[in-house]
Amino acid sequence: MDHKTKHRVHTLLHPELGNTHWDRALNAFIILLILLNVIAVMLETIPAIYLPNQAFFHYFDVISVAIFSIEYILRVWSCVHEEKYRHPLYGRLRYMASPGAIIDLLAILPFYLHVFVGLDLRILRILRLFRFLRLFRLTSYMKATKLIVNVFRSVYNQLLLSLVLAITLIIISSSLVYFPEHIAQPDVFTSIPATVWWSVITLTTVGYGDMIPITITGKIFTGVILLAGVAMFALPAGIITAGFLEEIRKQKKSGRQQICPHCHKPIDVEEHANHS
Repeated sequence: MDHKTKHRVHTLLHPELGNTHWDRALNAFIILLILLNVIAVMLETIPAIYLPNQAFFHYFDVISVAIFSIEYILRVWSCVHEEKYRHPLYGRLRYMASPGAIIDLLAILPFYLHVFVGLDLRILRILRLFRFLRLFRLTSYMKATKLIVNVFRSVYNQLLLSLVLAITLIIISSSLVYFPEHIAQPDVFTSIPATVWWSVITLTTVGYGDMIPITITGKIFTGVILLAGVAMFALPAGIITAGFLEEIRKQKKSGRQQICPHCHKPIDVEEHANHS
């Protein structure tokens, strides 16, 4: 009985595992509550709205924290249903140390710190920003998130290489521009680390205008760097797009497959129909 209850609670709290009416209802309720909490945090910064309705915002936060706290406790209690958290003690501790569980805890922690520790209001205002972490919990309730996670996992090495190349380009461009510009503008291009700022805002095409090359050599280097930067910073977008197309193709292929009841191997439905 206890095992079945944990399985049911675990499925309810992880909508990607179930697709019943109750799963969808709880999914919609949690998403709505998270969004309302984020809106409430933003509205609290408007004195004309917050001051006349302080009691409403307070009780809404209390109710929200109570619901999120119950959900957190149930998640910890039912996590042993998963194989990697099977141990009743160490499994739960391992789950509590996972990124998702830490976000859940940080989202409700400021409330309890204020109630039990009595923090200064200035510190509490800063800690209240942690309530924005509730927005990240939406990823647990959207099945499309799995697609995004799989894409970034599949192209992780390519993106890491792109990051290394981008950092290399930033360092090289900063060094090339620093030497001619430092002579002409020693107060602007004071050092290579300071020129890194110019390199970043130039390669990202922001161009604040606070650091501008004025020498012929510096302008030539800037033109070459900009052309290289357009190609370099477009590379991650192409990698991610290719990753999305590949993951969508895999999902469509898996959707056409069924498991053979005899050999327990995947069967492509379309291919089987064509042979028939």
